[in-house]
Amino acid sequence: MSLLAAGSLLATNAAAQDILIRNATVHTATARGTLQNADVLVRDGRIAAVGSGLAAGNAQVIDAQGKPLTPALFGGISEIGLEEVSGEDATTDGALALGLTDKDMVVRPEFDVTLAYNPESVLLPVARVEGIGFTLLGALPTAGGSIVGGQGAVMRLDGSIDPFGPKVLFVGLGGDSAANLTGTSRAAQWMLLDQLIDEIRGRIPPASDLALLTPSGRSTLARYIGGGGRVVFEVHRAADIRQLLRWSKRHGVNIAVSGGTEAWKVGTELAAARVPVFVNPLANLPADFDQLGATLENAARLRAAGVEVGFTLGDSHAAAKLRQLAGNAVANGLPWEDGLAGLTRVPAEAFGVGDRLGGIAPGKLADLVLWSGDPLEVNTVARQVWLGGRAMPMRSRQTELRDRYLRSDAPREGGGLPRAYPASVR
Repeated sequence: MSLLAAGSLLATNAAAQDILIRNATVHTATARGTLQNADVLVRDGRIAAVGSGLAAGNAQVIDAQGKPLTPALFGGISEIGLEEVSGEDATTDGALALGLTDKDMVVRPEFDVTLAYNPESVLLPVARVEGIGFTLLGALPTAGGSIVGGQGAVMRLDGSIDPFGPKVLFVGLGGDSAANLTGTSRAAQWMLLDQLIDEIRGRIPPASDLALLTPSGRSTLARYIGGGGRVVFEVHRAADIRQLLRWSKRHGVNIAVSGGTEAWKVGTELAAARVPVFVNPLANLPADFDQLGATLENAARLRAAGVEVGFTLGDSHAAAKLRQLAGNAVANGLPWEDGLAGLTRVPAEAFGVGDRLGGIAPGKLADLVLWSGDPLEVNTVARQVWLGGRAMPMRSRQTELRDRYLRSDAPREGGGLPRAYPASVR
């Protein structure tokens, strides 16, 4: 009760406070591993010290009572802040549908979904109260358009509107991405990707009738070729991943794999190329012909091969289930520490923010979560979330609806159910 009271008190203060979280099981997600009965001192929104018996000074002391403390978690590659109702086009901003006809056959890597990000989306607090502190906004390819979706970036769920990390480019490969622009052939995907390289290197003039890139698109794409920014490829089939590794090495592209249902078959090659893979550990049955090798042991086999493994779900409204996904990966052979790393350190490092997020260490932002129990267990809840040392209100639309309908002191008519219930129910 004292822990919850302290959390409620902090949540009412919007400013970052100096705090000392004492007597916690600190899962640092760093080389220090897990520290028992440890303290974490936060000053000016950053972690000042991690150890035992730290002096509080003027910091407010919170007794964790031995409960787990982790970095704030990754919400996957998502559209949190880009969509409210996925079935209502007016509330979705994560994809660009071009290339529907021959006349419209253009590729727009300059498309940047971060410009549509809404920090007041109801999805943010829904994810935040579950311990999620950051996500990677994805610009995913559409079935009727280009295999190049556009750009996204890491966003912290602290209410700020600006991207927190460098831009990331998204490309889709395989059977599901055989869009109109590629003549429904995965072989044409490689042909067009090579053409894009030719265009940015000047081998195809901008005025050519065959050109696919705008001037802005050329300059944008050039930043990702030859060792530039990260390019995330949504791809599942092992044969396609092997081709991707060859293509990226030939052109010097810094890649990551999302999906990767059959990536375990290519684990050694992925590890040698230092390519992180973001998987859905619940993928156990073939969703299509690209995923015939689906297995619950995908994450464990990849990690055993030396691959850095992260997690993604692709469902912005269910981002909180990522903890369950990581727990399932652990249940199927992935070491527990690697399960936590896939929700913290791995995505932070993969997407260019590892110096500030993804671990509990001096100098990093104080993006922290205090849990009721093992954070990879489905029945565990977040007791308190701090982002930049600010205690986040542990409320969301879901909790407010719950309280509205279940409070015993809610306004009632004639002693019945609360007023919000329809007359037919009353």
